[in-house]
Amino acid sequence: MIRIFGLLGLVLALVIVGLLLRKQLGTTVAPALPSATGQAAPAAATSNPRQVQEQFKQSLDAAMQQPRALPDEAK
Repeated sequence: MIRIFGLLGLVLALVIVGLLLRKQLGTTVAPALPSATGQAAPAAATSNPRQVQEQFKQSLDAAMQQPRALPDEAK
């Protein structure tokens, strides 16, 4: 009897996770809304994913090139 409840609990948990995952994946792309003031949309909203990925990679490379400050105790 305990095994049945354990199995049902596991199946219920998997169903809940599946539903949440499907809901999350369904809302990954937000539509670009026009601004109320008539101004141009930000550059990140109008660029394609390849450009965003390249900008992220460049930022990450630049951050990795900066030397790390060592505390006085480690010197």
